[in-house]
Amino acid sequence: VVQLVESGGGSVQAGGSLRLTCKVSGDIYSINSAGWFRQAPGKEREGVAGIYTGGGMTSYADSVKGRFTISQDSANTVHLEMNDLKPEDTAVYYCAAASHPQLGLWLRTAGRRNGPHAYWGQGAQVTVSS
Repeated sequence: VVQLVESGGGSVQAGGSLRLTCKVSGDIYSINSAGWFRQAPGKEREGVAGIYTGGGMTSYADSVKGRFTISQDSANTVHLEMNDLKPEDTAVYYCAAASHPQLGLWLRTAGRRNGPHAYWGQGAQVTVSS
């Protein structure tokens, strides 16, 4: 079992920056992927950014490319640096982890109701005002 705890987030004006951090504990050697997903009210949870925990390969949703950066500074800490934030980035952001052979596919599908298995954090609110 893997536990995930997010920190960071908050409120910022459009154009501002925020940083999210995810601490991963438990059976970390059972996972090979970690990522950030977000869910706005009335919308499905969507993948934002993912990283292979062993090799550093990353994947991003088109909506955040060039603005968000996912990174890993240890075996159990993953960050999401968010720059040039927009009001449409407002959502609850969840850290997730799993073992999956295709990072991009996992990022696109893990947030769906019938998507592949993943461990989830409790979520962190990000609010961007115009």
